[in-house]
Amino acid sequence: MRRRQVIAGLGRLSLAVALGPASAQAAARRVAWLGIGSGDGPSPYVDALRAGLGEHGWVDGRNLALSLYWAHGREDMEGVARALLATNPEVVVTQELMVYAVQPLQPTMPVVFGFSGDPVGGKLVDSLARPGRNFTGMTYLALALVGKRIEFLKEWLPQLRHVAVLAHPQHPGEHLERQASEEAVAKLGLALSYYPIMGTAGLDDALAAIRRDGCDALVVFPDSSMYRDSERIAQFAVAAKLPSVSGWAPFAENGLLLTYGPNIRELYRSLAGYVDQILRGTKAADLPVEQPRTFELVINARTAKALGLTIPPSLLTRADEVIE
Repeated sequence: MRRRQVIAGLGRLSLAVALGPASAQAAARRVAWLGIGSGDGPSPYVDALRAGLGEHGWVDGRNLALSLYWAHGREDMEGVARALLATNPEVVVTQELMVYAVQPLQPTMPVVFGFSGDPVGGKLVDSLARPGRNFTGMTYLALALVGKRIEFLKEWLPQLRHVAVLAHPQHPGEHLERQASEEAVAKLGLALSYYPIMGTAGLDDALAAIRRDGCDALVVFPDSSMYRDSERIAQFAVAAKLPSVSGWAPFAENGLLLTYGPNIRELYRSLAGYVDQILRGTKAADLPVEQPRTFELVINARTAKALGLTIPPSLLTRADEVIE
């Protein structure tokens, strides 16, 4: 199938639209993806969405026209969202915080999200069971896993005493993650220090404070903003000799010691089910927001080596992936 990309300049707007032959486009149902990134290379999340759509019988270029819109960052999110909505797709699928680029524009079509925070606290839906609006999707937030991540650190490092938590307090659901972390460390007999990232120099200030306070492990609350800084955070953790844990496999791929949380690629594959039901007539307001169903433990063996740590057999046998 021939494809061509149309790039439209709106400041730093990067807009990539996948097009098929005119005859196929005439009968195709129109779905738009709104993501963050350059859009220059393949996206595992778009690939996962496409695979899921194919499982439901929707094939891009045949009976589906999937248009891809990418924002580089916060400075062009609104412009990209406006360009997307101007094409009036039947369904919009958003990646992470890009849902907040669409929401203020009051779209009339259904919006399906993959979202790392609390969609109720973030005012995207009325409730998980009954969204009540034209927004629905899946949340990565799995509070039961927050304590489990700290337990993995304690299992690996029995001498662990003082855990640092690095977080963006403005992230919807962050206070719930903090509460779950505090409950977990209390059960394990650990101390917890909380380091919020505030303002433009927030990350620098937080990392300096963690080093100064003598913490002996680092918990990184996962969100898209934190992920953009994950390589730097991982480098800091190694230099400071801090074992680190977060919630998504890409954090481990970028150098954190281990991650435990939802399989994000599988989550975006599952979003295809929402698109399928909506295209077949179900209202987004009637589709409950789902929580993660599959989880993975990922260990970065390179980071372990840099920290002088040996992976315990008990964790090695449970790991879904070991990055060598």
